[in-house]
Amino acid sequence: MDDAPKILAFAGSARKDSWNKKLVQIAAAGAHAAGADVTLIDLRDFPMPLYDGDDESENGVPANALRLRELMLSHQGLLIASPEYNGSISPLLKNVIDWTSRPVGGSPGLAPYSGKVAALLSTSPGGFGGLRGLVHVRAILGNIGVLVMPEQLAVGVAHEAFGADGSLTNPKQQAAVEELGAGLARLLAKLHGLSLASDSTERRHDLTRFR
Repeated sequence: MDDAPKILAFAGSARKDSWNKKLVQIAAAGAHAAGADVTLIDLRDFPMPLYDGDDESENGVPANALRLRELMLSHQGLLIASPEYNGSISPLLKNVIDWTSRPVGGSPGLAPYSGKVAALLSTSPGGFGGLRGLVHVRAILGNIGVLVMPEQLAVGVAHEAFGADGSLTNPKQQAAVEELGAGLARLLAKLHGLSLASDSTERRHDLTRFR
């Protein structure tokens, strides 16, 4: 699908049983079903130290930050589920942004973000579903050149919202999360003049293209 929009999907949590990892997978499936080429990753696979200017001066940008930066550069869209930490962005996600926005060689620091389109969602045990944290994620991404879709979703009472298979027990919520991913795919296709594969039951359940 070289002519399909490419979306990088991840959660701002490293926890193995993260609710936000489950949530972003649902949205990624929606984008995939809509015809996008989706790369679903786990930030747990990209460990990096807390950003430190002295560390960068002495050792350069960490290898995992460079790997993630290259992934971002090769995708037009970002699908991000961010947990809420004390009403704000998760420290993991903020650190990832800080490292991957550093200049590398002749490439500007904000190259992985400038001109990208992002869709945001969150879930948490509280009633607001992490909504307060998304305000800060939106502001940070907007300040570094990302066009953040106005549509966003926050799923509350996370410990009761998911079934054993990782799907949402509320069919309307499940459909809304899938539609957020699909909406990102359609917007990217329009902005970049790309095509979307036709949706089908087979494609909806074929997740083998997620890398």
